[in-house]
Amino acid sequence: QAQLVESGGGLVQTGGSLRLSCAASGRAFSSYAMTWLRQVPGKEREFVAAIRWSGGSTYYADSVKGRFTISSDIAKNTVYLQMNSLKPEDTAVYYCAADRVLERLLGGNASFWGRGTQVTVSS
Repeated sequence: QAQLVESGGGLVQTGGSLRLSCAASGRAFSSYAMTWLRQVPGKEREFVAAIRWSGGSTYYADSVKGRFTISSDIAKNTVYLQMNSLKPEDTAVYYCAADRVLERLLGGNASFWGRGTQVTVSS
């Protein structure tokens, strides 16, 4: 059974850094694109970043460009989100997701989802 498990969330001060990890298992995700999305209670889910396992092309929301970096380790079946210069508005539950179609991920949709990890940035 396909499974995505996020880790690395926590509480950090403004300007700090966190690295989120998403461990994928249960199926061959090499042909999938992977994404990080985030959601604040009462608000729409927001695309953050995406990466293709093959070729490594990356995509970012304008709100995180220059601060966040998405990367992947195929050998470990793990996708990372390095978050630097964190701001209070980055506070959200961050979800890892996967889909064969990148455009679905960019639109906030996916075939497989993790349970999420909370990131809280204090001011």
